[in-house]
Amino acid sequence: MHKVLITGGAGFIGSHLAKKYLSKDKYVTVIDNLSTGMLKNLDSVIDNKSLNFIAGDVLDTKLIDKLIKETDLVLHLAAVVGVKHVMSNPVDTIRVNILGTENVLHSCSAYSKRVLIASTSEVYGKAMQYGTYDDGLNEDNDTVMGSTSVRRWSYATSKALDEFLALAYYAEKKLPVTIARYFNTIGPGQLGDYGMVVPIFIQKALAGEDIPIFGDGTQKRSFGYVGDAVNCTMKLVEETNLSGEVFNIGNSTEITINDLAKKIIHKTNSNSSLKYIPYREAYGEGFEDMKRRKPNNSKLEKAIGFKPEVEIDQILDEMIEFFKSN
Repeated sequence: MHKVLITGGAGFIGSHLAKKYLSKDKYVTVIDNLSTGMLKNLDSVIDNKSLNFIAGDVLDTKLIDKLIKETDLVLHLAAVVGVKHVMSNPVDTIRVNILGTENVLHSCSAYSKRVLIASTSEVYGKAMQYGTYDDGLNEDNDTVMGSTSVRRWSYATSKALDEFLALAYYAEKKLPVTIARYFNTIGPGQLGDYGMVVPIFIQKALAGEDIPIFGDGTQKRSFGYVGDAVNCTMKLVEETNLSGEVFNIGNSTEITINDLAKKIIHKTNSNSSLKYIPYREAYGEGFEDMKRRKPNNSKLEKAIGFKPEVEIDQILDEMIEFFKSN
C-alpha cells in the first residue's frame, strides 16, 4: 500500500498521520476543505515531493471518486469537529459526516480499496450513566443517545450512522473497512479554536486568565496521546484480518475536568482561577453532557499487540512546551 489518501488530513490527527506515513516513504494525498483543518499543520512537510495537498471537500463526489481510484489505502478522517462548531453548524455536521462518508465508502467499494473510518467515543452517548463500567466502555456496549431536540446528539448520531454504513458495506459488498473510535485525542499542535478543552486550558493558564469550566467540572474524561493514536491507527490498517471490526483508541486513565484544570495551573505556575460557566451560557439551547467517557482497550490490545500508553502528565508537558515555543 504505497499510496495513501487521508481525508481531513490537515486536521489534528490527520496531519500527524500524514507526517508519519511520509516518514515511511509513502506517497500521501491529503484532501481538506480547511473549514476546521489548517494548512500550517502540514508546514513541516508541505515541500515534501511525496505529499499532494488538495483543497477540496468530501462532498465533491467526482473528486473523491477520482482520488480513491488512484490510491491504495484510504483513511477517512474528514468530519465536522469540536462541540462549539457542532452546536453552531448542525446542518453541516449532519451533511458532511453522513454524505461525505457515503461518498468515501461508495468509491472504496467500487474499486475494492481498503479504508479506515474514523469514528468517535461520542457514539456511546450517555451509556456510562446507565450501568457499571469499571473497566471502561467496550465496542459492543449499547449506546444511549439523548432526545433529537438536543442538538448536541446530532454529531454522535451522524457518526453512529457512519459506522452502520461502513459495516453494511462490509457485510453486503465485502468492503475491507475498519472503524476506529477515538477518545479525546490530544497532543502538541492541537488548538482550542473549536472548543478543545486541553489547549484552551493551557492557553488561558499561560496568559494568567480565568480557566472556563463548563458545568460543575466533576465530569470525567480519558485523554489519549496523538502519537499513540497514530501508531494504533496505522497498525489497524496493516492487519488485513480486521475488516468489519470496530476498535476503541484511547487512554483508559480518567481525570475530572476540575483536576485537569488544577494540574495545568500547577504545571504552568499560573495564577489563573477556575471560572464556572453554565452549559446554557456556553453553548446555548440544545446541549447535554455526559458524566464519564472511558475506553476499554482490551480488543485493540489483543488485535495489534499494544494500546495507548502515554499518560496525561507527559502529554500536558509536551503541549505546554509547544505553546510556549509558538
